[in-house]
Parts: sequence; structure tokens; C-alpha cells
Amino acid sequence: MSLGRRLRRIFTSRRGMIGLAAHALIAFGLVAAAVQLVAQVFATKFQQPFALTLAVVAGCLLWGLVRALPGRRVHREFGRPDMTVTVKAGDLLDEDAHIVVGFTDTFDTDITDDLVINRRSVQGQVLLRRYGGDMGRLDAELDAALATTPVVGKVTRSSKPIGKLSRYPIGTVATVGPPERRVFAVAYSRMGTDLVARSGVEDLWHSLARIWDAAFRHAQQGRVAIPLVGADLARIDWLDRESLLRMVLLSFVARSRQQLVCRELVIVLQPDDFARIDLLELDAFLRAL
Repeated sequence: MSLGRRLRRIFTSRRGMIGLAAHALIAFGLVAAAVQLVAQVFATKFQQPFALTLAVVAGCLLWGLVRALPGRRVHREFGRPDMTVTVKAGDLLDEDAHIVVGFTDTFDTDITDDLVINRRSVQGQVLLRRYGGDMGRLDAELDAALATTPVVGKVTRSSKPIGKLSRYPIGTVATVGPPERRVFAVAYSRMGTDLVARSGVEDLWHSLARIWDAAFRHAQQGRVAIPLVGADLARIDWLDRESLLRMVLLSFVARSRQQLVCRELVIVLQPDDFARIDLLELDAFLRAL
């Protein structure tokens, strides 16, 4: 996020203005006390008190602005349990971590012509970058991970000409990939016969709980990175990105209060999504958890 955008966040939000005023007033009080102490102890008379006052006020405002400036990420360290949560902009697949990837209930993987799965989606990028475009290898790992999960429905080939036909329960997590870099493939949306994925708030909330279960079992308390699940192609359109982000944070922290899921959770947002988030409000929300 650019400096100009971060400055605008301060002046266009109530929390930003309150933070600016609070830090500036604290600084002014400290400087005023110091000036008064110097004047009393050394019997000093300032030659240009008006200019000095202006300089002190300007300096305190600048200090308040610096202190209130939102950072380039939101980060909190928890003591109970001992873990950290970070929200930042970036590329999920660049993270040195286990990653969470959203799938549909059919666990489709075909990115041919972007008809079933869009190659620009996180799922499509996992196939291209983690599996070198080898759809057969990814499908084989998914099949092995789903071997003990009951199929809850079948789609006919006539109604869905391309893609997979078996449906699995919403919230199913197929854990694939090597032990040091797991991929938690979670089915949090339903694939329609029109090849459009659809999900809802209840589906997402339930799926998040299953993600933490899988991470607890397979991540060995290692670093876990997750994108902003529910946005874009999942079509949970009635919640904005900030609300989706708060849902992920609340779900993770609530579960971690019961049982430690991992030592570090990183929520990785697309730069455009990150730029639209009110970092001051998000930081306050995270610190209230």
C-alpha cells in the first residue's frame, strides 16, 4: 500500500483521526512538561515563545501522524495460546508454509480453456506451480485423500458434460502434497451443472472449522497460509472482503482458544483487496480478539 493511500486512511476514518489526535496530544503534553521544567530549573526565558509554540505543535502533529500511520501489514502475537496472526498482501504460493486452497464439492481440477476451473484462481495456480500442470498427479493425490470420505451425490454426465461427477460433503478437506508443504484442499462451494461455483456464509463458517481440524492433524504446528476464502469466484457476494476477513480471524482465534491449531497463521490477500481493507479497524478488531 502506497504512503499516499496510508495517509488517506488516517484522514478518512474516525479511528485514524482519533489515533492522530491521541498521539499528538500525548507528545504535546510531554514536550510542554519538558519545556516548563527547563524554564523553571534554569530560569530560562525563550526569546520567541510564539515561534517555539508553533514548532512544538507542528512537531507533535507530525509525531502523531507517524504513530497513527497504518502499517503495511496487520500483525498480532497472542500469549494464550502462543501464536501469531498476520494479514498482508502477497502471493499465497510464494509463502514458505502449508497452504489452504478452496475447491468445490466435486474437487474439479481441469483448467482447460478455463471452463471448469479458472487457471488464474488459487486452485489453478496450485496445479500449474505446485504440480507443474500435471492434473493426473493432483487428481491421484486427491483421490487417495478422499478414499475414506463418503460420496453424497452424483451428477449425470448429460447434465455436466465436463469435469468430475462425484459430490463430497461441504467442508471436506483433502490433504495433499509433501509433509513439509501440505495443501489443504477444502470444498467450501458447490459446483453447479452450469460450471458456476456457489457458496454461502454457513458453508464457509463450517468449512473454516474443518480447515483448522486438518491443520491441527497435519501441519505439526507449522506455519499455515490461507487466502481470503469466499471472495471472487466463490460468489459470497453479500459479505464484503473486510467481513470475510473478520470471519476467518474470528473462526481461527476461537478454535485456537480450545486447541492450538498452528504457531503462525498468515492470511495472504491480493494487493487490490489489501488496498481496500481499513487496516486501522482491522488492527483494532484483531487486538480485541
